[in-house]
Amino acid sequence: MDVEILSRIQFAFTVAFHYIYPPLSIGLGLLIVLAEWKWLRTAEAVWRQLTRFLIKLFALTFGLGVATGIVMEFEFGTNWAVYSRYVGDVFGSALAAEGIFAFALESGFLGVLLFGWGRVKPVWHFVSAVGVWLGSMFSAVWIVVANSWQQTPAGYHVVGEGLDARAEIVDFWAMVLNPSSVERLMHVWLGSFLAGGFLLASIAAWYLIKKQHVDVARKALAIALPVVLVASWAQLFSGHVAAEVVAEHQPAKLAALEGHYAAEGPADMYLFGWVDDATQEVTGLGVPGGLSILLSGSPDTPVTGLNAFAPEDRPGQVNAVFQFYHIMVAIGMALIALATWAFVLQRRGRLEASTWTLRALVVAVLLPQIANQAGWFAAEMGRQPWVVYGLLRTSDALSEAVRAEQVWFSLILFTGIYLVLFLLFIYLLRKKILHGPDREESERASHLQSAWS
Repeated sequence: MDVEILSRIQFAFTVAFHYIYPPLSIGLGLLIVLAEWKWLRTAEAVWRQLTRFLIKLFALTFGLGVATGIVMEFEFGTNWAVYSRYVGDVFGSALAAEGIFAFALESGFLGVLLFGWGRVKPVWHFVSAVGVWLGSMFSAVWIVVANSWQQTPAGYHVVGEGLDARAEIVDFWAMVLNPSSVERLMHVWLGSFLAGGFLLASIAAWYLIKKQHVDVARKALAIALPVVLVASWAQLFSGHVAAEVVAEHQPAKLAALEGHYAAEGPADMYLFGWVDDATQEVTGLGVPGGLSILLSGSPDTPVTGLNAFAPEDRPGQVNAVFQFYHIMVAIGMALIALATWAFVLQRRGRLEASTWTLRALVVAVLLPQIANQAGWFAAEMGRQPWVVYGLLRTSDALSEAVRAEQVWFSLILFTGIYLVLFLLFIYLLRKKILHGPDREESERASHLQSAWS
């Protein structure tokens, strides 16, 4: 394999591994806020137990997220020097904003969240929980803004020529609010709430099956199921908005997502299928004119297809883009069904008696992670052959001095290290789940009410 393919594989691997943890941190942060709010309002010790248990899970995911995120910033310089020079003014400003407005907020309050029990008033501990959660949310803002600018560039001009060209910001807020940033941020946030919510729902369901920590498990489901219910349905709307933005600004990507080749014509929407790029045909189950209906309300509306673009200007792995996209959509629909069904059973007091639903919740912890990864791969592979859409090709963004054997060595090294880190994460997570929430004495209601007031 050549340097470009190896460098893309290496970056995809490190980003995919890193992306396991930030969504969990954002989702768990929300659940910590909800659980601690319940504790302060009700003075029930079980809510305090749940809060402290969630904080332990958050600390584990936060630590691995930070450690694995640093590697990617070095890869910008080692493997993608031309890219770094081209987008440095744009990407650098977003990363600086993340450090100032997000990471500092999150890490500053994290110390109080982890070590503040019994040292600060409960109300201030709750404030620290809110600060940590908002910090994780703001961190996602700036990363998504930077990535979205690569998808739909705005607020810039290009100075220099050839390999010395670079993009400079001329309108900061136009860059931040580029055409795809808001809808992609909503999509990432909602995916994060699903990741954290289904992690807690999975743990709680497992406790109920094993008849362990039953009181805590019931409280956990009381906050996890509403979160995943709202997030899963909202994700459906978010996905529709995202499709409209892609159709307007990245028509080649949309065509690849649905395997649509005709330069101008109505487009079907496939539930599943297989794309043959050689024959330009899709074999599968589809809704005739479905994509046209989704975008305009009419099955006869023409949608720009891949044949409207030169072969060198459209995604090279159409079937892979198609499959990743449809995996994400299928999982999204499955999560809507499961979250709705489990929430209805819970409201009717029948969830604990439905063993198969509890088992489905246990397994469902994997689905948001798979959907998040599949969606990211579909978005990034669908953007090819551009690293900055319409401006800088991926093949032109490489470092000239890097050789294939060097990338091979670092890829093998990262694979080994990340495998060890992942096994360590699973081991520690399993250990914390098996140990369960710590039992504590009830807090005096008078103390809590005075602290709250």
